[in-house]
Amino acid sequence: MALACVATRASCGVDAPLVTVEVHLSNGLPAFSLVGLPEASVKEAKERVRSALINAGFEFPMRRITVNLAPADLPKQGGRYDLPIAIGILAASKQIPLKSIEQHEFVGELALSGHVRYCQGILPVIVAASKANNRIILPIDNRADAELVGFDKVYFATHLQSLAAYLHGQSELPSIDFGLEWITPTSNTGESGNNCLSEVIGQQHAKQALEIAAAGNHNLLMLGPPGTGKTMLASRMMQLLPPLSYEEALEVASIHSVAGQNMQRQQFFQRPFRSPHHTSSAISLVGGGAMPKPGEISLAHRGVLFLDEVAEFPRKVLDCLREPMETGEVSISRAAAKLNFLCRFQLVAAMNPSPCGDVNNARASNEQIIRYLSKLSGPFLDRFDLTIDVPKLPLGALNSSNTHAETSTTIAQRVHAAREVQLARSGTLNSELSGKQLKNEARFSAADLLFLEESVNRLGLSVRSYHRLQRVARTIADLQQEQDVSRAHIAQALGYRAIDRLLTSLKQY
Repeated sequence: MALACVATRASCGVDAPLVTVEVHLSNGLPAFSLVGLPEASVKEAKERVRSALINAGFEFPMRRITVNLAPADLPKQGGRYDLPIAIGILAASKQIPLKSIEQHEFVGELALSGHVRYCQGILPVIVAASKANNRIILPIDNRADAELVGFDKVYFATHLQSLAAYLHGQSELPSIDFGLEWITPTSNTGESGNNCLSEVIGQQHAKQALEIAAAGNHNLLMLGPPGTGKTMLASRMMQLLPPLSYEEALEVASIHSVAGQNMQRQQFFQRPFRSPHHTSSAISLVGGGAMPKPGEISLAHRGVLFLDEVAEFPRKVLDCLREPMETGEVSISRAAAKLNFLCRFQLVAAMNPSPCGDVNNARASNEQIIRYLSKLSGPFLDRFDLTIDVPKLPLGALNSSNTHAETSTTIAQRVHAAREVQLARSGTLNSELSGKQLKNEARFSAADLLFLEESVNRLGLSVRSYHRLQRVARTIADLQQEQDVSRAHIAQALGYRAIDRLLTSLKQY
């Protein structure tokens, strides 16, 4: 029976489900039928495969060829099915041994000459194949993706002829170089490093808030007139964060691979920093499309999403972030597919306190300022653990010496120590502590919790803010290497509510 089954993998978000390419040759008028819910790019594989086989010196069977991509209810798209279809035809027509394709997976696009071309979004395929412990044949141009995973059963094909020789047992295919050594990137901060916090003049209150945000993975909103250093501070947040672990780095690299953004080897352990423009749409920020792709919040997974001039973003776009910020993942439903993307990011935002730049500017009335600040909805503002003022520098600060300013390296050491304490205590960072963990593990006294509840009621804050203040206070205590949270820590956490103070003062006039 002229039947062959070849294993490959589809692209379904950051997952790579197994697809079986079934090829059947039967008598009848020559025809090529492709079934199994293929998109237009997959249907075009018929012509590519035909020309590739002929130009590579193989016989294209002049019979009725039926190719089924199973499971039939999974949408298939892209040129990655060219190679498994070609291998299936060769196996069904006895031009290569059937047994040679067992325990193998094939992914690759074919050129008309028979060369195997690069495919996008291959990293999840390699991860899935490594879990199944199958040999996988990839295009040689995808070597960089394979080296990130380090799977020892990855082989690279350059042309159909060399691949057929391998399947006949006549030659070997190249694999990854196992002499490579992983080098974890060290922090590039220091007195002479770039983007060091010591370069930021003044703003000690903002630097302290940045340290707290980095230590507990808290969301931070900075309010201040133009030119006070908000963007400088946000860009230096990355120097305070520890590098990714291997598992976290693989998660991040998989998301970038699906989005078509290749991860360089030297960037593998670096946390992503995304800074979309305020003209971004909801789909570009959250993700979507006919076949859903990850958005900016997923590309910032395990890293920082910086929204500069956050009040200039459309309110509907910002409100799309509310649910992903709580759950750490976004679910995108379309007619073709429903996909989930991880998006456990840290949000850092900056904005002017008024439409003319400064609250003290006479050009804007209180009503205009309140209307401007109302572009940020209350539930969205509730997602920020800290909101701080970044005021103008006092006279003479620009010409004063900055020799005693702490470097990013010094601050990062305290941040890393505080993070280790949090992970050892609860297995998670403080920003992700549940209400039960706050009650059982955060070590608050009953009197201090009552003080915090009274303060929250007086400020008119929500229950969510009550828990967020506890998490911030716990992080402040960890930075100071205190086991118990004191009232001073709670009072300091209450001091990082600049947006609430601003709104209260505007409503009094």
